[in-house]
Amino acid sequence: MEGRKMCLLGFLVSLVLMRVVGGAEVKGLASCNFPAAYNFGDSNSDTGAASAAFGPLQPPNGQTFFGKPAGRSCDGRLIIDFIAEELGISYLSPYLDSVGSNFSHGANFAYGGSTIRRQTWINSNPFHLAVQTTQFSELKARTFDIYSQGKDMSRLLRPEDFSKALYTLDIGQNDVYISMFGAPPSVIPEMINNFTAAVQGLYDQGGRAFWIHNIGPNGCLPAAQLNILNRTQETFDKNGCINRWNERVMEFNRQLKDRVIKLRAELPEAAITYVDVYTAKYNLISNAKNLGFTEPLKQCLVGTKDGKVAAICDNPSTYISWDGMHYTEAANHFVAKSIINGSLSDPPVSIANACHKNV
Repeated sequence: MEGRKMCLLGFLVSLVLMRVVGGAEVKGLASCNFPAAYNFGDSNSDTGAASAAFGPLQPPNGQTFFGKPAGRSCDGRLIIDFIAEELGISYLSPYLDSVGSNFSHGANFAYGGSTIRRQTWINSNPFHLAVQTTQFSELKARTFDIYSQGKDMSRLLRPEDFSKALYTLDIGQNDVYISMFGAPPSVIPEMINNFTAAVQGLYDQGGRAFWIHNIGPNGCLPAAQLNILNRTQETFDKNGCINRWNERVMEFNRQLKDRVIKLRAELPEAAITYVDVYTAKYNLISNAKNLGFTEPLKQCLVGTKDGKVAAICDNPSTYISWDGMHYTEAANHFVAKSIINGSLSDPPVSIANACHKNV
């Protein structure tokens, strides 16, 4: 385990050195001291919304950090949890969980299976991105109303702090994944338009600091490998990832980045950071063995029997994939460390400085 930690540390140090040598280091920026964060996404950042609606996840989910299922499709923490830790705020309560929720440091609107696009014949999840932003508007309106009445405000953010919060978006993996089963690449502009409308809506509601994740390499997910009917007709990269799946993701990411650049001009008071999660995840997959992880295309949980996990690996911390679609806590930690410092962001600011524009 110590060897694994040293390898991981060495790789992270190399990322920081590349950042400094390349002149990307931004110095002299004051910390934004975000009082809260509002997250919009899918199961990669869902901290309990889906399980609140359909029943709790079963063990061994949550076993590594929480000691029990904690609403996350993971053995422990997600990237959004590590972001909350970095910002010094509590883990985000899911908006749909009415038991014990505390919204004084923000809220999580992410919902497992959610998409950017609205419902279609192939995607029936009702909590697409537009619904999540509507839920945010409702929460904000209710918060202002409760404050105006002088009621118990201990579990709510102060109205004046909504404009000081960080707004994180991590969504789109399901759209692109689903599109590989028949939808043409032309669905991507629709996704970008819907995504843009969501950011515009949050901006109109007072959001000013946006931290936007692109999509990770779908073609490297173990679940994607299972959907290949004829491997002889597929092409794979050096890591065994499916080329055409990752090419679709990279095209979405390219269009998303182009749109973010335009949004900076259209939303002059906003600080919008584009975060290259794809590179962070692909770096992990490419260097898996050197970082102490096992085969990157294998998953820790394998199959189900009578609704329960049929098999689990001996050590989740050596696996990248938890269940074929989601990452383990160890992998999430690596990705979070890779992006939080800003070395993979445009502009290259750390998440603590994401309120600053024109850097």
